[in-house]
Amino acid sequence: LERRLPSLLLNSNSFTVIRDDAFAGLFHLEYLFIEGNKIETISRNAFRGLRDLTHLSLANNHLKALPRDVFSDLDSLIELDLRGNKFECDCKAKWLFLWLKMTNSTVSDVLCIGPAEYQDKKLNDVTSFDYECTTTDFVVHQILPYQSVSVDTFNSKNDVFVAIAQPSMENCMVLEWDHIEMNFRSYDNITGQSIVGCKAVLVGDQVFVVVAQLFGGSHIYKFDESWTKFVKFQDIEVSRISKPNDIELFEIDSEMFFVIADSSKAGLSTVYKWNNKGFYSYQSLHEWFRDTDAEFLDIDGKSYLILSSRSQVPIILQWNKASKKFVPHSEIPNMEDVLAVKSFRIQDDLYITLTRFIGDSRVMKWNSKQFVEIQALPSRGAMTLQPFSFKNNYYLALGSDYTFSQIYQWDGEKKIFRLFKEIYVQAPRSFTAVSTDRRDFFFASSFKGNTQIFEHIIIDLSL
Repeated sequence: LERRLPSLLLNSNSFTVIRDDAFAGLFHLEYLFIEGNKIETISRNAFRGLRDLTHLSLANNHLKALPRDVFSDLDSLIELDLRGNKFECDCKAKWLFLWLKMTNSTVSDVLCIGPAEYQDKKLNDVTSFDYECTTTDFVVHQILPYQSVSVDTFNSKNDVFVAIAQPSMENCMVLEWDHIEMNFRSYDNITGQSIVGCKAVLVGDQVFVVVAQLFGGSHIYKFDESWTKFVKFQDIEVSRISKPNDIELFEIDSEMFFVIADSSKAGLSTVYKWNNKGFYSYQSLHEWFRDTDAEFLDIDGKSYLILSSRSQVPIILQWNKASKKFVPHSEIPNMEDVLAVKSFRIQDDLYITLTRFIGDSRVMKWNSKQFVEIQALPSRGAMTLQPFSFKNNYYLALGSDYTFSQIYQWDGEKKIFRLFKEIYVQAPRSFTAVSTDRRDFFFASSFKGNTQIFEHIIIDLSL
């Protein structure tokens, strides 16, 4: 008899919850009225099995949200009454908003109680959920059981590679993304002594790695197809580079260059140029400054290098088209003791970050004449402040030797970076974004602990 029950009225009781399978066995129920109760929660499978239900009323309850696809079993539904409930028209209502547009049932107006801008409006009139309904996170994907100071990434023959400088193991470890195992695996190993930087240089289909060392000179290795490994290609003269600190790669007028910033008083920061046979020293930039970092940028079609130094404020050099050399242009005033400068763009705007171990690090914006400060970040103990982005999400990773490292995310409305997440990396020395197979990662190198690979994930809040 019960299985044939065509209608059920549960009005004016004091129910607060409808649980999963609350109407189990009532396969032929057509009318279900649960009005004027105090229902706040309905489980996702509350109406499971009610395939013949044509009329459902949940009017005048205390509903603010409904679980996703709660009506998915109601194949015969003609009419749904939700009057007298006020819904939170935020991400949790996104599925309902989309369902209302698709369903053939007649549904009463769904009124909103929040957020404030939608109060007393209809859910149908909410304009967009797409932007607010996803958030992002960084989760540990893989831990590499060794220390490192720098990570570089390059693509070759549709594969993604990573070169990791490991001073303590005296290696430049080359990893390859494994499409099947979905992790980074060892591919080749360039051995040396006191390696502080490995930088890939791609010239046509040739792959080189510049290996910067504190002792024994620096070297360039080339990938040899027949050996499927990197073999030594040339040496970099010791007389110029004695304490390399950073390698920066750039192209001007289709010609390939790299610069090595030298942080010893005896060294010279030097630009090297490719001449179809090898790389040769092309220009020494200046003497007697302890350069820690070089950053190449293009501003309005002109090429610049910014050199950071432990002994003076960052200086800006401009490429002279006539002499084909860099010439002094200007400096970034009142910015002593900058360890590194990194540039990035958001839409059409150019920004730089200035890393400082003592005092605040800075974010500056180019205003068509000079760089102006837009934000100071407390950064005691910071050796690296790295901008990176994935799919229109812009971040800064600020490494600290004394505390947790911090990831900041760009707030597009306020036009500043906000603290997003803290991660623990022992003595971080670099953060490097690596994208592969529609997946995004960043490598956090550690001078005293394990190198960590974090994955950038998108979380859908409307589930």
